[in-house]
Amino acid sequence: MANKSGRPNILLITCDQWRGDSLSAVGHPVVKTPNADALGREGVLFQRHYAGTAPCSPARACLYTGLYQMNNRVCRNGTPLDDRHDNIARAARRAGYDPTLFGYTDVAPDPRNHAPADPFLRTYEGVLPGFTTRQLLPEHQKAWLSWLAARGIDSSAGFPAVHRPAASDAPEVSNAVPAYSTDETPTAFLVGEFLRWLGEQDEGEPWFAHVSFLSPHPPFIVPEPFNTMYDPAEGPGYHRASTVDAEKAHHPFLAYHLEHHQNKSGFIPGAAGKVADWTEDEFRRIRALYYGMISEVDAQLGCMWKGIKDKGVWDDTIIILTSDHAEMMGDHFLLGKGGWFDGSYHIPLIIKAPGCAQAAGTKVDRFTSAVDIMPTLLDLIGGKALPHLDGQSLKPFLDNADPDTWRDAAFWEYDFRSIAKGTAEAHFGLGSRALNLSVVRTETVKYVHFGAGLPPLLYDLANDPGETRNLADDPAWLSVRLECAERLLAWRARHLDQSLALSELTDAGAVGHLARLP
Repeated sequence: MANKSGRPNILLITCDQWRGDSLSAVGHPVVKTPNADALGREGVLFQRHYAGTAPCSPARACLYTGLYQMNNRVCRNGTPLDDRHDNIARAARRAGYDPTLFGYTDVAPDPRNHAPADPFLRTYEGVLPGFTTRQLLPEHQKAWLSWLAARGIDSSAGFPAVHRPAASDAPEVSNAVPAYSTDETPTAFLVGEFLRWLGEQDEGEPWFAHVSFLSPHPPFIVPEPFNTMYDPAEGPGYHRASTVDAEKAHHPFLAYHLEHHQNKSGFIPGAAGKVADWTEDEFRRIRALYYGMISEVDAQLGCMWKGIKDKGVWDDTIIILTSDHAEMMGDHFLLGKGGWFDGSYHIPLIIKAPGCAQAAGTKVDRFTSAVDIMPTLLDLIGGKALPHLDGQSLKPFLDNADPDTWRDAAFWEYDFRSIAKGTAEAHFGLGSRALNLSVVRTETVKYVHFGAGLPPLLYDLANDPGETRNLADDPAWLSVRLECAERLLAWRARHLDQSLALSELTDAGAVGHLARLP
């Protein structure tokens, strides 16, 4: 039933740590994602979509604010989001929606708005201002654990131990199943809560739901049938050096990251040692589980599609399916995210919106970014994206049009400071402000510039798509390196905080953009 207001419903779905190449719709040789693919056939699939940064909190800050990290300044999990920034929920609320959260947003609140003893300041897993929380599911997953217990499942081990195989004799890397079934995963739990809420919505009244899934984020475990859906022997080869030591020699940051941020226990609870200690066979078994987790999420997406259609509002609903960041999944002997590799930042994006039937099934090869989500959504609901935002509306692509101007490269950032413990600062002998990198990535070249004290990187992606050979010191590539550095500098100059820089006080008063919300 069409909304009486004429405004569409909004469903924003984020799936944590989903690689952009791991969709059957983009030609992955192994992974099958029939429900995501079906959404793509009715909408638009953006094949070169990139996160603004990593890990979770910084990446989500880019998505939620429409600002690059250089402006929203969420550097790490736990960096507070400055409350002066507008965000996707506040903007939708101004447009008459009640944005409702299922899952988490990983937004650390601005401590200047809270008393020092306020429990809100003890976690980075706060809720983005503007959201009504229907079902919070932070990392401890207590709501899901109590739901399991009510169903007779022993969840007393808590997080993350509940995500270990039920069989105590299972090997460290195993496709053995957990205590919960495929209908009892955290993903299934959130889908059930969303569908129950959906059934409560008044007919003809527009709604906004943000469903934020943890999967396919580790721990890497999945119930039947997804645990054996993929053969570990199948899948593309790994992009990596011949040995871990050779990988470490590639760059000082990579050596640091492999040594300090790659503990097995972060990916499989109870495992001891470093990720790089796993064998090729073990890496492949983990990857098969990761693919299975993607397919488990995809199956639950199918349940969501059915629920929305049964409600009669499928054609009246904007659906945005994306991720916060991606997953290295064994490339360069790494799991997780961080650094500069495409594997950490290339993420899925599919948008279906009422009125975009002409573009249905289109695959866009232009470079798009997480910061484009907020201006796109506002454009689709008749709102106004403030001109200081870093993103651009994707609506022209949804209208099957080619924008007059568009970026011809992807840009992202990564900050590896360690404010609480000072680990990175001590290791590199540098101050926190120097511990960052910026990337410009064109179709054929990638350039990585570090804040200070660490050497740059340059890759010929046309001949080295795995990013294994650094050409930054090759005299034959000096002109390319200089051109990329200039492009990166120009990008930063263009996007430095414009919230008041686009205004001016004159004898006639203030003119231009004042970043004043309506």
